[in-house]
Amino acid sequence: MDTLYYIILVPMVYVAFAVFITGIVIQTVRVLRRPKPTTPLHIHPGKRPVWLWTLFDTFLLPTVFRHNRRLWVFLMMFHICFFLVIIGHLELISEMEWIQVIEHDIFLGQGFLGLFMAVALLFFLFRRFVSPTKDLSVPEDYLLLILLFLTVIFGSEMDWARRWYYYEEMSVDAYRAYLSSLVFLKPEIVDVSFSGHAFMLVLHVFFANLFLMFFPFSPLMHSIFAVFANKLRRG
Repeated sequence: MDTLYYIILVPMVYVAFAVFITGIVIQTVRVLRRPKPTTPLHIHPGKRPVWLWTLFDTFLLPTVFRHNRRLWVFLMMFHICFFLVIIGHLELISEMEWIQVIEHDIFLGQGFLGLFMAVALLFFLFRRFVSPTKDLSVPEDYLLLILLFLTVIFGSEMDWARRWYYYEEMSVDAYRAYLSSLVFLKPEIVDVSFSGHAFMLVLHVFFANLFLMFFPFSPLMHSIFAVFANKLRRG
């Protein structure tokens, strides 16, 4: 079991990030090699800078808001929580005083950010079982959502176990020691592999690794190019 834990928590993490970065580079090169349209698809009349409209389209999703406000609510909830979860993981790598502008406990959100993300992901998943979304869905869409849901739910359960069920053997310091050891290429898993809920961390990391490796070759790659696509559309 210790060997399996080590494989998932160390070499698989490095492989996942290597595949993730390589895949994004390959996909970016492919996009850059495509013929570019000679004229923008749409030019918005008005005096506001094009880049401002581009950011508006990318982050506030006005088209989705006009056509499906319920979907817009869940998309905004997911993206806001996802952004905050990234900040939470940065705090687990090292102390970052600038993040503590508003004082809060670590991990940020106390597991509730993951709960909101899980609810949003279930909405995204179940709507794909209903037409017309069902007719446009491919197996990769379901796999992505399931992988991300499992990643999120096991990540949240680690925080719930520590806060609600007093599994405090694995502290924030233990998480931080593990993540920082990976970042500085001196992997160490002793502090996180012998806790009563170490299996939650292992499952969280395992599904996160699978998601990272699949991401560059999935429809979610649109998120990487969203700003550029909207800029092109705006002119």
